[in-house]
Amino acid sequence: MKKLVTLAALSALALTATAAEAKDKLTLQLKWVTQAQFAGYYVAKDKGFYDDAGLDVTIKPGGPDIAPPQVIAAGGADVVIDWMPSALATREKGVPLVNIAQIFKKSGMMLTCRKDAGIKSPADFKGHTLGVWFYGNEYPFLSWMSKLGLGTTGGANGVKVLKQGFNVDPILQKQASCVSTMTYNEYWQIIDAGIPANELQVYKYEDQGVSTMEDGLYTLEKTLNDPKMVDKLARFVKASIKGWDYAMKNVNEAADIVLENDASGAQTEKHQRRMMGEIAKLIEGSAKGIGYLDPADYQRTVDTLMSGKSDPVITKVPTGAYTHAVWKKATGM
Repeated sequence: MKKLVTLAALSALALTATAAEAKDKLTLQLKWVTQAQFAGYYVAKDKGFYDDAGLDVTIKPGGPDIAPPQVIAAGGADVVIDWMPSALATREKGVPLVNIAQIFKKSGMMLTCRKDAGIKSPADFKGHTLGVWFYGNEYPFLSWMSKLGLGTTGGANGVKVLKQGFNVDPILQKQASCVSTMTYNEYWQIIDAGIPANELQVYKYEDQGVSTMEDGLYTLEKTLNDPKMVDKLARFVKASIKGWDYAMKNVNEAADIVLENDASGAQTEKHQRRMMGEIAKLIEGSAKGIGYLDPADYQRTVDTLMSGKSDPVITKVPTGAYTHAVWKKATGM
């Protein structure tokens, strides 16, 4: 009898292993480090939504020196999270990225300035040093400066660009008058570092007529030519949407799941829970649901990127830069 039980147990283990091997592997490259900005994906993995969809998903954190378009072009991911300005600029340069789902409906990008720098409006940027993120994050900023007619190589009639890293030290140490911030992240880092809100002046990109789409899911054109990959991507999008829906309804739990996945240990509960609350505000608002790219939002981004007075981010109207096919297959709509 003992031998039979052992054989039965081994057989069960073998079946479990086979089932695990049968799951389709998929790699997702994040745009930044592990944080609540990507909570929906970590929730989908933690809650088994990807498992239920027959997927074995690997989530690769990003960082200040990681450009998602470069990762996917080199075969390091199946799907990447990127901002649309970066994706469209990359597409024009020859890497055919395609948006398959748009998670963020609104932009959270801002320039946060010290009031004691004397900047009372964007017209006062001239002659100042501004902290800017690169690796594809600079495109909204460049569009804005071009719209203002300000050069970005310094001088009395332009602005000096300081390459901004992982922290907000440039504004804390007065190396820059303003730094790039997100409504859900770096702004609060400045507050937590001891500079109160009444000593800061915030300029939201959305309020300056340079609002562009941020966190979207992108793959390569050739990937969409494979029906099996389209099916895999649709299952991924469906499970991810479920993860985001859960995260928005369970903000604190979602933030805690993110913390459990933060190998760096750099994040705090207070910051991640606050971040998750702010992230939820950026996802809300799509009439058709999470992940649907509104063509009007897409066109607004394209118009912004092409509107530069002297050096537009993109010079040609993109074609084939997004598809609703994966989202429709994922949602049944």
